[in-house]
Amino acid sequence: MSRSLRWVAAGAVVLSVAGCGAGGAKPVAQDPKAPLELWTRTTPGGDGEKGMKKLAAAFEAATGQKVEVTAIFDDFETKLSQRAAQKDLPDLVLNDSSQLGTMQTQGIVREVDLSAIKGSDQLLESALAVGKGGDGKTYGVPYSAQASALLIRKDWRAKTGLPVPKTWDDLAALAKAFTTQDPDGNGKADTFGLAVPGSTKRGYASWYFSNFLWAGGGDFIAKQADGKYKPAMSTPESVAATKWFRDLACSSKVIQPGAATMDTPPTNETFEAGRTGLYVVGPYLLPRFDAGLGKDKYEVVPVPKGPKDSTVLAEGGSVYLMAGSKNEAGQNAFASFMISADGQKLGMAGQKAFNVQLPVNKTVDITAVRKDPRWKVYADAYRDSGRYAPSIPNWTPVRQATADTVNALIADCGLDVTSELTKLDKKLAETLSQQGIAAS
Repeated sequence: MSRSLRWVAAGAVVLSVAGCGAGGAKPVAQDPKAPLELWTRTTPGGDGEKGMKKLAAAFEAATGQKVEVTAIFDDFETKLSQRAAQKDLPDLVLNDSSQLGTMQTQGIVREVDLSAIKGSDQLLESALAVGKGGDGKTYGVPYSAQASALLIRKDWRAKTGLPVPKTWDDLAALAKAFTTQDPDGNGKADTFGLAVPGSTKRGYASWYFSNFLWAGGGDFIAKQADGKYKPAMSTPESVAATKWFRDLACSSKVIQPGAATMDTPPTNETFEAGRTGLYVVGPYLLPRFDAGLGKDKYEVVPVPKGPKDSTVLAEGGSVYLMAGSKNEAGQNAFASFMISADGQKLGMAGQKAFNVQLPVNKTVDITAVRKDPRWKVYADAYRDSGRYAPSIPNWTPVRQATADTVNALIADCGLDVTSELTKLDKKLAETLSQQGIAAS
């Protein structure tokens, strides 16, 4: 079952058991000493889980409040829906900020009273905004952020003699040089310019393309004055951005072969193994590429400006206070700890995996925590140009539908871009209508 379908299935279950704490349910008897059960979406036994356990231990040392950490990666949503069906949700869930609309619609999270979250006034405005649902109420407490930057094979660029790209034309020229000028010097035509995870899996093609769509002035869906949305993939700006991106695969052929079937793991490998020389991605891969490729082999620079601006995809994680908890005071305290300066700095500690990628607390200076200047490139991108996916009841079907179309366009160069995007907008209109957010 696809991730989007799993969320639909989970929603069907959870909405039928909303009595575990959603609006209108009976209050749950409170016990401020009850241990907190925390679920985090990460690999069991991995560095992410180890880091979260350190955070939980620090929280316990500071407050005396016990936290039991459970790391789940596979079938996270399915397991969460099973616990919801049992009316026994964990107290805390650390999940993608983009899942806020879905979790709120399912009735599995409670509204957050920001006055009860110590330090919420220190959150960046962009972080505060992503914690709000479409109704303007807060349902998540963002604790980590990330944005996109451009990784470049520095040694390849030096061989071509080309500068760091500042515009889309510069980027296309460098990608062409990496594809045609044998930058690794092995005498074979086996290198390509831009690494692209163009698979439909989990909407990767749309996820990656958003960096270019928004910078080009286009949009997936456009918010109207009344707060409703209209499909926007067939607007002139969206069509132009899509054609430019599609041409990288079809005309100049600077995207790696097989991109339409690749999600992030094999795409990461193309950059690491020296088959691609450009990659727009978040900071979480720096430790991997430093170890596997070599820190001296690549550079991190801002994503080149598009026809409109330098907007890039922003993402992150939020603390969700789950419905039905018998220790709401403990939930509030843990969320407060995660966004505190101490919690943010501890979450950024380490060299392999980070529970906090970029700080959301505006009092925390990333350069004081991480001396590596590459992290400031990411921090600046987030603060100056980062844009989150819109907070709608369910973003997943929008991302999936757009991924299906973008994927088809880079896989089949005979398709007409404008007609395919027009068809896509009809699908998006149906999705918006189903969610009750379609503009008239």
